[in-house]
This record gives sequence, C-alpha cells and structure tokens, in this order.
Amino acid sequence: MKILLASNNKHKAEEIKHILDEILPNQIELILPKQISESPIDPEETGVNLGENAEIKAKAFFDEYKIICIADDTGLEIEALDMAPGVNSARFSGVHGNDKANRSKVLDLLSNKPNRKARFRCVFCFYDGKIQHFSEGICNGRIIEEERGEMGFGYDSIFIPDGFELTFAEMDSKEKNAISHRYKATLNLADFLKDYIINSTQTED
Repeated sequence: MKILLASNNKHKAEEIKHILDEILPNQIELILPKQISESPIDPEETGVNLGENAEIKAKAFFDEYKIICIADDTGLEIEALDMAPGVNSARFSGVHGNDKANRSKVLDLLSNKPNRKARFRCVFCFYDGKIQHFSEGICNGRIIEEERGEMGFGYDSIFIPDGFELTFAEMDSKEKNAISHRYKATLNLADFLKDYIINSTQTED
C-alpha cells in the first residue's frame, strides 16, 4: 500500500519507515512529495492545535495528489506556561525556525518558576479521502535551566525525558528515537494501519 508522508524531512521519513517496516513488513511503501512532484505544495498551518495542523496537511496533500496520506505536527508543551509553546513551537520567538531564540525565550519565561514539567507531543493524521484517523505520542520530561548537548534540534538541548539524566541533544539518534514522542505516535499509527489493511483486503474480497 502506497502512503504519502506530507513532509520532505528525510530523517523523519526514515524513522517512520523503520517503525512501519518492523510492524508491517513489506506492506507499506512510504513516499515523499518530491518523489511525485518537482514543486510540492506547502499548505499553511493555520490550526489552533497540533491535530488541526496535521489534518490540514493530510487533507491538502490528499486533495492534490490523490494518494492516501499521513501528516504530523509536533510541539513542546510546558505546564508552567499553560502548555505553551504548543502549536507555536517552531515560531515561539516570533521568527519561524529560529531554534536558539525559541529556546532562549522558554528559559527566560521559566527563570523564576519552580515547575519545570514539560512534554513533547506528536499527532499524526491519516486521510484516504473518506476515513480520517488521529494517532498521538507523548514524551514527558522537564526543562532544564541551561542548554546541554550538540545533537538534535529544536528544544532538544533543554529537554530531559522522565527517567533519564541526558537531554535529547546529548543522546544519539537511536536512544532518542526509542523513547520519542514521534516513535510512540508512529507505533499507534501502525496499529491503526494494521487493521486498515485487513479491512481493505476483506472489502476487496
């Protein structure tokens, strides 16, 4: 079954493909927009939460390319900041994609707050033109007081997952991916796809 991932992030695609291959070997062919179009669409993410953004992307890519589609959106949610930055994680500082400025703003806002609890949350939306399904993954942890680590991206250098002493940015990709929010969301998505494939096969018969 061909499924279009509404992203051109090769690292993300490899991570998702690896998990799907483990659970559904030889059943899912994950393709990227650039494999079917030289100039893929880039829908504006106007949702008020992660699920809405994932839905916007999944439906836009399906409508454009008529291929079963999955899309995800991810955010950091901090308890003491009323679960911000959340859907605005990539542009929390006011400039989209400025990771360092985003981290600095978080650390400044938490400077006098004892509660450092936070979580990364990832939401997938599956859409085939009729059926829509959401899968979620959460990684709980805390925000530390200063950056640590050179690996990872985004808020990784200020986030330590529960049960660990290293930040995401101090972990190698294998260790991080084994506990990450995206990993958990993909596992939940794979469970849905397993049933979806069975039902599709029965319908064809």
